[in-house]
Amino acid sequence: MQTPIPTLFMRGGTSRGPFFRESDLPADVATRDRVLLAVMGSPDRRQIDGLGGASPLTSKVGIVRPGSRPGVDLDFLFAQLQPEKDTVDTTPNCGNMLAAVVPFALETGMVRAQGEESTFRVLTLNTGMACDITVQTPGGRVSYEGDARIDGVPGSSAPIKINFLDTAGSVCSGLLPTGKVRDVIDGVEVTCIDNGMPLVIFRAADVGRTGYESVAELNADTELKARIERLRIACGHAMGLGDVSAKNYPKMTLVAPPRDGGSLTTRSFIPHVCHDAIGVLAAVTVGTACVLRGSTTEGIAVVPEGLARTVSVEHPTGEFSVELALDPADPQNVTRAALLRTARLIMRGEVMVPASIWKGDKQ
Repeated sequence: MQTPIPTLFMRGGTSRGPFFRESDLPADVATRDRVLLAVMGSPDRRQIDGLGGASPLTSKVGIVRPGSRPGVDLDFLFAQLQPEKDTVDTTPNCGNMLAAVVPFALETGMVRAQGEESTFRVLTLNTGMACDITVQTPGGRVSYEGDARIDGVPGSSAPIKINFLDTAGSVCSGLLPTGKVRDVIDGVEVTCIDNGMPLVIFRAADVGRTGYESVAELNADTELKARIERLRIACGHAMGLGDVSAKNYPKMTLVAPPRDGGSLTTRSFIPHVCHDAIGVLAAVTVGTACVLRGSTTEGIAVVPEGLARTVSVEHPTGEFSVELALDPADPQNVTRAALLRTARLIMRGEVMVPASIWKGDKQ
């Protein structure tokens, strides 16, 4: 006996995973989490008995419901699973999976197209972050075909514009949770910052690396990974996050001077595995650090002047451009962050979970 659950399997940015209506999942959180582990096939390195793709980037789940607050069209709960762990983490954001929320809602009839383009306000329940998402809806249906390209995804797709609203302090107490733009923690100069994603940003040279190493080299560098984890745990306490040893944040980001025409080079750990690219909100947070005087990016980042700045964040598989608007009265204050993503519906159907885990009741 197995229990069928309606799902759309979707790519959002450089991530992918199953999306569900909240009403199709158990109301009890503990049961829901057991269901999601079964759906993804965790814990198992290959996730051979589920939909997971044997990577944190493909071990993600989206849960969507109609907006529950005035002015909000959709509520989104992101769940991060891990291939080899039995954890379901709903504390962080994911800007990549966020790109698929509105297409999912349109596909399932949760919202209706507004014209050639449709914009909906989405509230990420994980952290209370709101954003306006614009998708292409010619003829009243979501379109996935277009000329927009993002590094880390082959081919081109229809553009999805995400305009983030008030991302500072998404998980931490504020943009700079230590109260400083630069700290020395565990012997390393760091910028602890949260503009959508809690990050610890430090120069690769300060841990004896160039910042241009490949993902495979960094993932094989056990000495560096142990050093970064010690630093992460110390920074977690300094950021008011407590013991982060079992948490997926803060993410750790090595930075170095740009070498491909961008603003700076990054290598991101999420948090123990080097990312092939960089997360959406991590890119927003890195871009924000680049416009703050005194941050660890100062002296190595190449950033244009003015109140509207585009920061090109280089990563192992390309670059990620973030548009930042600064407050004329306080150029250290970022008032808006916008970026471009793409998404695609890959499959629609039902995912099966053993009835011993859930029989389909909503209790």
